[in-house]
Amino acid sequence: MAEASGPARSSTGFRLLLGLAAAVVTLAGIRAVADIAGPAFLALTLTIAVSPLRVWLRRRGARPWVLVAVPLLTVLLLLVALVGSLVVSAAQLVALLPTYAAQYQRLLASIARGIDHLGITQEQVNSALSKLDPGALIGLVQGFLGGLLSIGSALILIALLLFGMSLDATVTHDAIRSLRTSRPHTVGALSEFARGTCSYLIVSTVFGLIVAVLDTAALWIMGVPLPLLWGLLAFITNYIPNIGFVIGVIPPALLALLDSGPSTMVAVVVVYSVLNFVIQSVIQPKFVGESAGLSTTVTILSLLVWAYELGALGAILAVPLSAFARALLIDSDPAARWATPLISGRLPGRP
Repeated sequence: MAEASGPARSSTGFRLLLGLAAAVVTLAGIRAVADIAGPAFLALTLTIAVSPLRVWLRRRGARPWVLVAVPLLTVLLLLVALVGSLVVSAAQLVALLPTYAAQYQRLLASIARGIDHLGITQEQVNSALSKLDPGALIGLVQGFLGGLLSIGSALILIALLLFGMSLDATVTHDAIRSLRTSRPHTVGALSEFARGTCSYLIVSTVFGLIVAVLDTAALWIMGVPLPLLWGLLAFITNYIPNIGFVIGVIPPALLALLDSGPSTMVAVVVVYSVLNFVIQSVIQPKFVGESAGLSTTVTILSLLVWAYELGALGAILAVPLSAFARALLIDSDPAARWATPLISGRLPGRP
């Protein structure tokens, strides 16, 4: 028995190393085709997101072309409206920033005086601050706008993929269900992934809309310029786990500093922090954790890995991507079910 246990342990270690090597190769391949992989998974996620609408139409006897057209048009209209709003708002921001050049220079001078009291020479301060140019900030925003335009150009690819997936959705759903007898674990894993993804997207969208409306109203009351843009940014960054709040608060806080001074900036940070703590950190995780099936640690690692692989789109889709990987590699394989508690952060039989 002792002799048998040694090779078993070594073979298990070998399989683990082989799996890690395969994961590295797979991730490298995904990164190499990120321009295709990102839009493709986004299209798959959106197709799954509107699957309840497709099921509802099918139960009411809708014609096949209706099962394709209605969900497809729903997703495309939402995507076009979202990207269009972002592009228009970002263009307004680029036009607005140059008007704050004088305030920016006064802010730098104030920082220079504060640093000077710390014993740093004026020459060192001037040398450091001379590298901070308002044009750099404008260039950063223009780069952000360029990124939005690149996403807009990817809409053609996304639309084509959505059209194909919408055509195949009903057939694919029936084909997967027909495999329930021969491949029960795989079908169960994919079904659970689809259900969890729908729940995750619904929860994130609902709470994102709540946070966006409250942020927009608060910024409008405080007189921060472009409140609709920052509310839209808060809505999008709500899909980014853990650090989405930080990404969403920095731009309006900096603009509030330039427009109205430190007191308004502090007010923006406080309002965002309160809303984030109450809604995104206390209420939302209870629903997202149940729907995503991922522990906090795995969620953070997912964010880092997929953001590195696919950029901003990977950060937004980090949770669905990891849930898909879990479905394929763990939930569909009975021999790998031992890792489920490590991934989900929940013991079997406990909520």
